[in-house]
Amino acid sequence: MKFDTRALTGPVRRLMATAQNGLEVIRFGGLAHDVESSPYEVTERKRMYRLRHYFPDDPAAVRPVALLVPPLMVNADIYDVNAEGGAVGILHRAGIDCWVLDFGSPATEEGGWQRDLADHILALSSAIDTVNELTGCPVHLMGYSQGGMFAYQTTAFRYGKGVQSIVTFGSPVDIVAGLPFGLPYGLVSEVADFVADHVLNRLPITDAMVRVGFQLLDPVKTAKARIDFLRQLHDREALLPKERQRRFLEHDGWVGYSGPAAADLLKQFVAHNRMMSGGFVIRDQPVSLAELKCPILAFVGEVDDIGQPAAVRGIVRAAPNAEVYEAAVVAGHFGLVAGSTATNQTWPLVRDWVNFQSGHAALPEQIAPMREHVATDRQTTAATRVVHTAASLAEAGAGIGAALGGLAGNALRGSMELTGEAARALPRLTRLGMIQPHTRISLGRLLAEQQRNAPLQDLFLFDDRVHSHSAVGARIDNVVRGLISVGIRPATRVGVLMETRPSALATVAALSRIGAVAVLLAPGSEVGRAVESTGATAIVADPENLRSATETGLRVFVLGGGDARTIEVPDGADVVDLEQIDPAAVTLPAWFRPDPGLARELAFILVTGTGDKLDLKYITNHRWAVSAFGTASAADLDRRDTVYCLAPLHHSSGLLVSLGGAVAGGSRIALARSLDPPSFAEEVHRYGVTVVTYTWTMLRDILDADTFAAGHPHPIRLFIGSGMPAGLWRRTTERFAPARVLEFYASIEGDVVLANVAGVKIGCKGRSLPGTAKVELISYDPVTEQIITDTRGFARRAADNEVGLLIGKAGDTVDLSQGGLRGVFTPGDAWMPTENLFRRDSDGDYWLMDRRDTVIRTPRGPVYVQPIVDALNDIAAVDMEVAFGHRTPEAILAVAVVSVRDGQRLEPADITEGLRALDPAQRPDIVHIVDEIPRSSSFRPSTHAVQARLRAEPAQRTWSYNRETDTYE
Repeated sequence: MKFDTRALTGPVRRLMATAQNGLEVIRFGGLAHDVESSPYEVTERKRMYRLRHYFPDDPAAVRPVALLVPPLMVNADIYDVNAEGGAVGILHRAGIDCWVLDFGSPATEEGGWQRDLADHILALSSAIDTVNELTGCPVHLMGYSQGGMFAYQTTAFRYGKGVQSIVTFGSPVDIVAGLPFGLPYGLVSEVADFVADHVLNRLPITDAMVRVGFQLLDPVKTAKARIDFLRQLHDREALLPKERQRRFLEHDGWVGYSGPAAADLLKQFVAHNRMMSGGFVIRDQPVSLAELKCPILAFVGEVDDIGQPAAVRGIVRAAPNAEVYEAAVVAGHFGLVAGSTATNQTWPLVRDWVNFQSGHAALPEQIAPMREHVATDRQTTAATRVVHTAASLAEAGAGIGAALGGLAGNALRGSMELTGEAARALPRLTRLGMIQPHTRISLGRLLAEQQRNAPLQDLFLFDDRVHSHSAVGARIDNVVRGLISVGIRPATRVGVLMETRPSALATVAALSRIGAVAVLLAPGSEVGRAVESTGATAIVADPENLRSATETGLRVFVLGGGDARTIEVPDGADVVDLEQIDPAAVTLPAWFRPDPGLARELAFILVTGTGDKLDLKYITNHRWAVSAFGTASAADLDRRDTVYCLAPLHHSSGLLVSLGGAVAGGSRIALARSLDPPSFAEEVHRYGVTVVTYTWTMLRDILDADTFAAGHPHPIRLFIGSGMPAGLWRRTTERFAPARVLEFYASIEGDVVLANVAGVKIGCKGRSLPGTAKVELISYDPVTEQIITDTRGFARRAADNEVGLLIGKAGDTVDLSQGGLRGVFTPGDAWMPTENLFRRDSDGDYWLMDRRDTVIRTPRGPVYVQPIVDALNDIAAVDMEVAFGHRTPEAILAVAVVSVRDGQRLEPADITEGLRALDPAQRPDIVHIVDEIPRSSSFRPSTHAVQARLRAEPAQRTWSYNRETDTYE
């Protein structure tokens, strides 16, 4: 056998080359190479950033401008890591002027570890202004990963000024859709909140931690890359083309992440998912991606486990007013912007997109309008991942495990979310059940608890400004000092006559903190009679209602109105401007004890009705707490929700449901000045509104204005309130699908609260909420107004579908002297009757029939109003309706009055068909058609106003019920 020296020298040379190259890597961190960075100059240097302008020596010309934004944890060189094959090189050769924003490293920048999210967004906004000014052109704003999130957020913050288009690469928007391993959102949200509040404010995220974290996200790929590098260590020529990229990933490419910025990211966009819902906060200003109107191109990595496709595609729902396109690339998170795939696919497509936006080229075939739901085959997706990662056995096993884990995770997610909902409700119901007459509980106390637990958390939004718990708490304390200085003491009854504004909320909370009673007065109402009836000794008013307040002759304290306020004090009026009182100069008296209110004590007085029908609702602290915790539990309100308070504070729905539920649930409160449909449409997105409160026909104005087209994306999940007619309920759920309506009923006296939680039975009031008073329905004769008893003298329980009187079990805090009952079912038991008649269906759900004092007592028997108005409202052509009894010389007739929706026509046949579901004896004798039905300040159709108009002017058309033909004619 002949000896060949090449068999020996070949391995020796390979070993020597491996040793030599390995030594160079150990000494210098990598192999020396000839790849140079693209030339650039720092055009602008500020505390937060350095603005790079690449190829600054190129002759100035009018050309497209691209501003590229890196994520916080990655060096700005990411866009030049492949030199000529990188973003800057490819775009420059295409004639695009390239600028890169460099945030630097927090470890080396002054104040770097204290930077928050808003600092970076404002820095990017400043850089856009600079590039606009220097080039005279709008920019194509491009961002990778979180840099793309910055692009979305900053453009929305600027309302699109100076931005021609947005291009993002693996930038998640819908965090919920991209949760790994099928984890339930509730669990992830809780963890994110904990980490943001208790970890990131103590532990900085260094560049080493970032590097290790990214490598652990894909350990198989990391190990494979290192093994491949070692196997090729002898072949220097094979390694050099990728050496710069390898060193970037191994060492040079990572920078630290400041704790405040990471905490903001977790709280706003993970815990609350406000990229999707809107209402994320930049320097006290609420922002929504619905403000985006420029074209958007989002690159989707089909095997990206960080910016998962479902999370990236969330932008199409979050930005409903923009044209959104996508380009799907078979790449991981890093491969979208660096590496061979980026060189051959990503950046050429970006070049073609810019040319398309400039009108110089057609839209590439690989770019298509984004669809929210993209059908994917699990087996195909798994195969794509396996091919992409070299089809190793370990990766195949990991893919199978991920698929199985996904199935198990999806099965687990539903039960975990239900468990989380129960876990949120249980503490509230437990606390509600523990309230005794002597328990200290009040609005002021709950607000103080929220302030202690989360002082920096947002409390309410108003006029595009966000106010935190600490800021609102300071304002309330200042108002407390002002009120004490003018003589307000515990148990004093003080009128509050104010429009919906932060000062109104602060006034009500301040009176609660003192222990005084807030008498809530509706602007434009009969203030003098209301004050006389309630025993109020003073009034707090805003400048707009000052004159009405002074006409009562009481002392008036003026609060609110903003910086441009003007106060015109009528001659002889006793007026004190609380804004002129220096809180620091007020010495608190010895009797002052914050939030002294006990459960049994009176907290609020609500005034409803007009004229002879003026009603007073006395709300104790316990009664308020029952509604607050009951609403929070029924609506599953938590800190992720933003409650839009359309209902005014002087209405029970605004005080008990909107304000009470939001405070008990820890939700944000968005205050609306008035019902203005265009503002509603804008603020729902800008504030990220998830829950909208209403009263009576309030939502009719929004639906008629057509500010929300059917199917238009929105963040609303729930409407809560009371008094919504059945037809309006149906229209609301159709227009705002998949949002539901949660209808409440609360009694004036006692602690009865019903809620239609399921929302399936339109018009139904539902069932008693846990933690509220036990209810019973007893037989009642509405003609004699007497309770029907059995042979033993006890009240007889009403059968299913029998109309009866709803009563609630009287707790220790209920004053039975206000019409309570004893000995109803057993000797000595205590119950409080409501003012309403109900029927209970076979499922145990309650349906409102009428008030005791508005039942129409006709010769054929009692006729109930509520079924009539519900049936009429469900007719498509009917706008609003009322029903009442009309006395004639011969008898009392049941009369219905309706108005017709614009563009609709109402015929007798429509009335006949609409009322066919009612028993003939329960149908109105006469139906009048009028042009308009007036409404009260709470948007309730006014029966008294309609009756007064009919007495003065007969109806245009009148149809009578012919009982022989069973028709209206």
